[in-house]
Amino acid sequence: MSDQPIDSGKRTWIIASGCAGVVGAGFAAVPFVSSFEPSERARAAGAPVEADISGLKEGEKMTVEWRGQPVWIVRRSKEQVAELPKNDPLLADPKSERNPDELTPPYARNEQRSIKPEYLVVVGICTHLGCSPSDRFAPGAQPSLPADWPGGFLCPCHGSTFDMAGRVFKNKPAPDNLRVPPHTYLADTRLLIGEDSKA
Repeated sequence: MSDQPIDSGKRTWIIASGCAGVVGAGFAAVPFVSSFEPSERARAAGAPVEADISGLKEGEKMTVEWRGQPVWIVRRSKEQVAELPKNDPLLADPKSERNPDELTPPYARNEQRSIKPEYLVVVGICTHLGCSPSDRFAPGAQPSLPADWPGGFLCPCHGSTFDMAGRVFKNKPAPDNLRVPPHTYLADTRLLIGEDSKA
């Protein structure tokens, strides 16, 4: 062991350069770690998208983009959910039996077409020619709609109508119900669109 005195200037320089190295490594790690998140290109190709639905009130709709398509998340009221069975005789495919593998995952093959009755999750593109339907949630007579309209969606392009479960009414140009994308709940107020295998 040497009895030479410690050079305090050198020690300060070593500590300072070591700290600067740690800080620099931290800054270098941030872009590296964020590179694990899906890129815009990956999202467009189908990477799952998370949606926070905590602020969604009854009767409201929010839209998120998945695979370059609008995905609608609608929070239905208890009354809207209760009215759904009454539409069955008026619908082209009330039980979502057409193209189920493409349009309706097993967990949405029910009257509400959803995992949780109050939340509808559908791709907001008409199955006729790819237009985007408009919200017509209020029941009753309205322009371009029948006097006994139960509430739902109207495609302004060719007049296709869908109920509050995204099911198409009979004798309309749209051949199928609105598509239910794969999705799962990460928590009560967090949805993952594009993947349904996570618990």
